[in-house]
Amino acid sequence: MNVLVNGGGNIGTTLCALLVEFKDLLRIGEIYLRKQTNFPWRIEDNERLKNKGIKIISGSKDPRDYYHFLGEIDYVFEATSSGIGLKNKEFYTGIKSCAQGSEKGFGIPYMSGVNDDKIKNSSHVQVVSCNTHGAASVLQAFSDNDFSNINSADFVVVRRSEDIGNHERLVSANVVARHLDETIGTHHAIDVNDMLKTINVNFPITSSDITTPSQLMHATRFNVELNHAVSQKEILDRITAAKYIAATNKFDSNLVFELGRRYGFHGRIFSHAIVVTNNLLIENNRIKGWAFIPQEGNSLISTIHAFLLQTNNKNQEDIMSTIQEELLNTEW
Repeated sequence: MNVLVNGGGNIGTTLCALLVEFKDLLRIGEIYLRKQTNFPWRIEDNERLKNKGIKIISGSKDPRDYYHFLGEIDYVFEATSSGIGLKNKEFYTGIKSCAQGSEKGFGIPYMSGVNDDKIKNSSHVQVVSCNTHGAASVLQAFSDNDFSNINSADFVVVRRSEDIGNHERLVSANVVARHLDETIGTHHAIDVNDMLKTINVNFPITSSDITTPSQLMHATRFNVELNHAVSQKEILDRITAAKYIAATNKFDSNLVFELGRRYGFHGRIFSHAIVVTNNLLIENNRIKGWAFIPQEGNSLISTIHAFLLQTNNKNQEDIMSTIQEELLNTEW
């Protein structure tokens, strides 16, 4: 099976590293990476990718100049941004694909472990954003894998300004995001809500968003109300049992980020959220606290899982278990 990663930014190149690492396990033949622009300062990066066996395609900005070879492609990982993926979707006729984060409307909104059954054999899937992963994974853990246990939830997403590998839009002061919906808020709650609707779950969820002058990690402040009282121990036990959540006793994101850079696969953290477990506020049925969100790394396990489900891989459970064991840590 030949695959195309369309987009060579932080997400696309990290995804390529994962695909190369697990190429045999995923039964992938050729890996193509389409980079819209080859900047001179990216030459070394490109050479490293080529040395790993990735075939790089670049040149014109017009996608029609690239899709003449789509007959050789069995699956497309759409890793562009700013709505480009939605425009490219028309070229993927007859080819299964998934798109990252911001490409809302590309396909069924998906996160690994939430609505797996809904995307089996689907043509197009939207892997929800990193902060949507963070919010949904917290809800999943605190509800003990049963979203019907939640009465309501509210999240304040504290965004890093840009990835440490970029220098394009670092803000000089805090910037509040506009609410896209008067009752729901920013896209994070909207996307969690839309994803949960695919499994017939609906409860009040809201979110707000502020961007800070940081290049490290996102964070989210959660306020979750369950329909039953819980103890501190019960919540800690649920966090420990959760597949995609990690715990930390650190209050500084730079310390967590450094551990990820030191010990994570390719310097990344792939857990959906890292809950600060020694700083929880629990009163009766309400849980408040903080979690660090490891930007685009946390959505890539969902990306690989989507690929396996969409292509109907019979060994997808065993393959995902192997990948999860390799990539996920329980504590940072």
